[in-house]
Amino acid sequence: MSYGQVQGQGYSGRGTGPRAGFWQRFGAALLDGIIIGLIDVILRAAFKTAGSLIGVAIAIAYFTVLEGGPRGMTLGKQALGIRVIDVDTGGPIGYGRAFVRYIGRILSTLVIFLGYLWMLWDKERQCWHDKLAGDYVVPVSAYPVP
Repeated sequence: MSYGQVQGQGYSGRGTGPRAGFWQRFGAALLDGIIIGLIDVILRAAFKTAGSLIGVAIAIAYFTVLEGGPRGMTLGKQALGIRVIDVDTGGPIGYGRAFVRYIGRILSTLVIFLGYLWMLWDKERQCWHDKLAGDYVVPVSAYPVP
């Protein structure tokens, strides 16, 4: 079975199947924010300013490694049953594009979270950071982890 293919449903190659909904993505982002926030609080308490810098590095690594890896999901996404896939292949986006996606999240946040809300009226249900990195966020049930 290739990336993005579900038995009997014909989703293969390019992600042509369902997309993750707003509330699934919001819940995953909230859980990831809690995880990263707790780590950041602990590091700041232990190391002051250096703890903040270490916390940023951990956040970048968390999202880059987990979303860029073969599973394409952070702990929050895993809990909500969604994952990140490549627009063209339906496979992993890789670490470089996952890093671009992380930077894109900052851009999505800058204008009163407009980049995140963009998915509400986008036909592909993509946020700005999805478009920037060339990915879709999809339900694991439609695009199982290989």
